[in-house]
Amino acid sequence: MARTIFFPIYTLRPFERGIQETLGKYSGFVMPGLGFQIPFVHLIRVRDVREHTMDIHPQPVITKDNVEITVDGIMWVRPTVDEESIKKTFYNIDDWKKAVIQLAMTNLRQEFGDLTLDESLVARETIASNLQRILNAFTVEWGLTVSKVEIRLIDPPEDIKRAMHKQKTAEQERRSMRLLATGEYEAAEQQKLAIIQRAQGEREAAVQVAQGRAEAIRLVNEAAERYFVGNAQALKQMEMIETSLRDNAKIVITEHGISPTLLLGSLPVSVAPTEQNGRSA
Repeated sequence: MARTIFFPIYTLRPFERGIQETLGKYSGFVMPGLGFQIPFVHLIRVRDVREHTMDIHPQPVITKDNVEITVDGIMWVRPTVDEESIKKTFYNIDDWKKAVIQLAMTNLRQEFGDLTLDESLVARETIASNLQRILNAFTVEWGLTVSKVEIRLIDPPEDIKRAMHKQKTAEQERRSMRLLATGEYEAAEQQKLAIIQRAQGEREAAVQVAQGRAEAIRLVNEAAERYFVGNAQALKQMEMIETSLRDNAKIVITEHGISPTLLLGSLPVSVAPTEQNGRSA
């Protein structure tokens, strides 16, 4: 609050500002430091300009959906330090702290009356911001500044709290079941994906093995066609010649090579001539 100085010599501390009255009329602004006055002629009134912490007492309010709840809050208010504002704190309002508290309680009821219970429970910051703006619009005429407002308590009736608790419990159970089902589904999907990937890997491995075998067969066939067919024919002819000589068969030397004739009974068996040059014998 304010203090009044009657002594001729006085001091104001750094967080104080004052006004001087001469014979009941405003006569000057008093700053911190040492001062002098004439008793009974001058009077010094001093105001503390620090932040003042003020409670908004718990009170019942009716929400937009006709639910009675109990709310309270806290605010920080200070006199503005300029000369004109300090004059207003003395001359425009008698008890500025009481006036600010009553103004806050009235507007707090109005703020909650515009919201439903559910909206009120999640709108603490919005309500506090609106209340601070409204209070500052009024208190500027009293030389005051509302620095901050906080809503400390929003207390619904017991039956409402029980219903909210049941709803919260049901919601948590439902969320838990949803998470469990989601986890099981994701696990099944991962297992399914693993099976598919394993099957794809096995199929790709089988294809690669089959391709490798086919390539090996192709290479063998190419080698056989290139190196084995002609040599096999020549080898067979040599074997027939050797047999003919061993069995005293006739040998005809032609311009195409040796052509042995095996006499088997009364039928000759001719063997294709070999590819070599020579003379008939």
